[in-house]
Formats: sequence, structure tokens, C-alpha cells
Amino acid sequence: MAYGDVNASRLGQANASGDTNALFLKVFANEILTTFEEATVMKGLHTIRTIQSGKSAQFPVTGIATAKYHTVGEDILESTSGYASKIKHGEKVINIDDVLLASTFIPNIDEMKNHYDVRSIYAKELGKALATRFDIATMKTLFAAAGASSEIGLAGGTTLDVSDGNCAGLSTASNIISTITTIAQKFDENDVPSDDRFILLTPESYYKLVSANTDAISFDLGSQNGAGYSRLENPLLSTGQVSVAEARVAKVAGISVFKTNHLKDVIDAGNLSTTATDDGASNNDVNVTAGVGYNANFTGLQALAGTKQAIGTVKLMDLSTESEYIMTKQGTALVAKYAMGHGVLRPECAIKVVA
Repeated sequence: MAYGDVNASRLGQANASGDTNALFLKVFANEILTTFEEATVMKGLHTIRTIQSGKSAQFPVTGIATAKYHTVGEDILESTSGYASKIKHGEKVINIDDVLLASTFIPNIDEMKNHYDVRSIYAKELGKALATRFDIATMKTLFAAAGASSEIGLAGGTTLDVSDGNCAGLSTASNIISTITTIAQKFDENDVPSDDRFILLTPESYYKLVSANTDAISFDLGSQNGAGYSRLENPLLSTGQVSVAEARVAKVAGISVFKTNHLKDVIDAGNLSTTATDDGASNNDVNVTAGVGYNANFTGLQALAGTKQAIGTVKLMDLSTESEYIMTKQGTALVAKYAMGHGVLRPECAIKVVA
């Protein structure tokens, strides 16, 4: 009696029909998508637009109107009266970079010899690699926004230089809180909406707040089920008791505080003002006076702050995955990729802290 594939239970086949690898590919994709979401910090902190085709996207930018008390009898539409506002308009164009991808190859013989599954591990690493590049590129763009001027008469970006006494710096917890308060003041002075304000800190600066200043720490002070408290800002404690181990910094002066090691990567890069990027970013030369592509001189950078309107991302091809067995190479190629571009939108919504 011959045994073929007809009665075989194929683990990767959906509803016992079609591609025998269909479910395997979905698992691989989901692992990468989940890891990307977990690893990136900047995804929810700026404006993102998806396009179906084309090489760029336009973001309209509008100025502000003015008000004036009316004098009886004057025509408010006369050009010399000063009542009618000429609201300035501009646009920001963000181009799509080349495809950014992370890939690996798994030989069949190695998988056969190995005693544990590596595909899920490799999937997570590919997702992390793309998330890191996404975060670094958008943080560099935020840095550029903080040094840019407005094209429609509004305030430009803001640089707070510790050495000039513009802010207290990040050397201690109290100085960090003072600096964040100064940032909030600058946002108010630039008429930046209070919604969606954030600051990015390195782990070193973040944990100075956690360890040295309880005023900046958010605890779960509720009962065991955390009733009445936000789970996001006050993580559930199984005991319902205050614990330093569960402390996190939620907001300071109305500004959400985020910890990211990717900011440290940008800082550690130092002076890249003459270094070309390798991700096809030349069309988005956001640091036009100080670098190539997303690069600039990041020496002395300590922190970045902004709102969702400060920078934008255009997506032509969202995060996607491919998996293919290559017979001639006797192995499987795994690829994760996306095609996006990043650019400055509203400079007045961006602030950098340097020393």
C-alpha cells in the first residue's frame, strides 16, 4: 500500500488545502511584526502616512491668523485696514527611501542538526534590526527639526544648550526635572499644543529619575486589581503594594517620558556631518546644512523632545516578510523589509538638549 501526501497531516497547510507552508509563513511574519512593535519607541510619537503608489507625499503646513479690534465704519476687507489675515501656506515633501531589509539564511543541514527551533529567534532579531533603524532614523529627523527654521513665519526649532545656561542639563534627577520644565515652557512660548508632548532620555538619565526622585515616579497605589488606576501608567502589582521594582516615570510637567537605548546609539555616533547614510536616504536630506541624509553632528546631544506634529513618516511598503526555500542552496532565506521615508514637518514642535 502506497502512502502519499493525500492523507498526510500537513502542519503548515491552512484547512488541509493550498500552500503547505502558509501557516508557517504567517507565524514568521507575526513574530517579526510583534517584535517590531515592541522594540520601536518612535512609531507612536510622530505623524505617519501610508501611500499606495508614488515616490513622495506632500504635507500641507499652514500659518496663523491675527485679530484686531474693529473701528466703526471701517471695511474689514480693505487691504490697508489690517483686519483680514493673510494666512501663509507651505508644504513639506517627504520622499520614500530605498527598501530597508534585514535577512538571514538557514541551511537545511543546520536545522536538522540543531536541537531547538531557531526560526522564531531569527524572526525576532530581524524585527529588532528594522525597529532599531526606524527609531534611529526618526530620532535623527527630530534632531534636524530642532535645528530647523520655519518657512511660514512661525517659530523654528529650539536648542537648549547646557553650557550657555539655557537649561539645567541632565546630570542629576533635579536637573532633569528642571530641564523638562524648561522644555514645557518653550513649547508654551511657541504655542505648541499640550497634547502628545514627549521627551526621549537615555537609560542613564531615565534611571536617575527613578532612583533619586520619587516625585517623578508613578506607582500603583490601588488594590490588588488596580481598580481606578491606569494600567499603562501604574502597572499592576500582584501584592497591591508600592514597590521600587515596579516604578516608572510617567510624566513631568505634562511631558511623557520615554526611555530608549536607541537615543544613546545616536549620541554615541558623534559627528556624522560628512558621512553618507547607507539606507538610500539621500532624497531626504533633512540635515541639509550639517550632514547627508539623516546624518549630522550629534556630538553633545543629551535629549530630544517633541510632539507628533514635529516630524513625519511616509510608508510606501509597510513592514512585510518573505520566506523561500532555495533548492540550489539547500536552505531557506528569511527576509523582513519596508520602504519608508522621514522628514521634518513643524520645527517649532521639536527641542534638543545639548552640552
